[in-house]
Amino acid sequence: MPEGRDPAPVYRAAGVNLDAADRFKSRLGAIVATTRDGSVLGEIGGFGGCFSLAGVAEADPVLVASADGVGTKVLVARAAGRHDTVGQDLVNHCVDDLLAQGARPLFFLDYIASGRLDEGVALALVEGFARGCRENRIPLLGGETAEMPDVYEADGYDLAGFIVGVAPRARLERLGAAVAPGDVVLGLTSSGLHTNGYTLARKVALAGGRSLGDPVPWGDGSWADVLLAVHRSYLEAVLPLLDDPALHGCAHVTGGGFEGNLLRPLPDGVGIRLRERSWDPPPVFEFLAREGNVSRAEMVRVFNMGIGFCLYVARDEAERVAEECARRGERPIAIGEVVAGEEVSWE
Repeated sequence: MPEGRDPAPVYRAAGVNLDAADRFKSRLGAIVATTRDGSVLGEIGGFGGCFSLAGVAEADPVLVASADGVGTKVLVARAAGRHDTVGQDLVNHCVDDLLAQGARPLFFLDYIASGRLDEGVALALVEGFARGCRENRIPLLGGETAEMPDVYEADGYDLAGFIVGVAPRARLERLGAAVAPGDVVLGLTSSGLHTNGYTLARKVALAGGRSLGDPVPWGDGSWADVLLAVHRSYLEAVLPLLDDPALHGCAHVTGGGFEGNLLRPLPDGVGIRLRERSWDPPPVFEFLAREGNVSRAEMVRVFNMGIGFCLYVARDEAERVAEECARRGERPIAIGEVVAGEEVSWE
């Protein structure tokens, strides 16, 4: 083909730029390479990523997989022009889902869909994925970038993340099933909204002419800073506890809030009673409740209210487990207990 001639002019006219896609892919190598370890086989650019299981130490290993997105938090990233954190959000979210199941993460894959491929934006998104993978010590094994002008507006995009982990079968069978009335619920604090409730949060936070650049009323940065605070990973605190006999189960407080998540790992006939005033929610939640006229019942069903992960722990070992979490930088709070029943109740 003569130099400088567009190889796909009709496709470009329809809205898809193959040259931009090729340039983007050529720049990915250095970013993705920062996440690779000895378990990754082959080079970047194959039809699939290859991961060796030779180093997996778990007995009777079971692969555990999860997929998720960051919802309308991407609209905040777009409006703020900050695209390098939502990828990190997604990695951490997926890692936390695996931890709640009792699994150690092995690798992550990403998917980026856009109306028009902006190379700078796409690279920032991948930088976020890579940062999350490095911090969670897993490789970014592969991914896909799709340009779909008939699905998304020109500057629109969405993300999806896919993670695979491993756990010994005995652990998977024990966690959750071991939870019993009398166990203490230890809550690990969140960094804010994490990745849930943004359709409501954006509507309330940016009402009345407020913008993302405005300072929040409680003096903790701008609305962009608060709404884009990165979803926390609980890997460092929770992974060492997964085989501790005192840990009976885990829950990731994500979409659906407390009611939608705390019961998920529990056996039949077991419920949760939480103490409403056992912790102080960060001011963003108080603001959303007040300014949005959102009831307490709805707030705890939509948002994490400052608690991002819960541990169900044997009562006589709760203090020791809390101290172990504290040594790893957490601030565990005893927020309730396991009771007979099948609902989340408050006192």
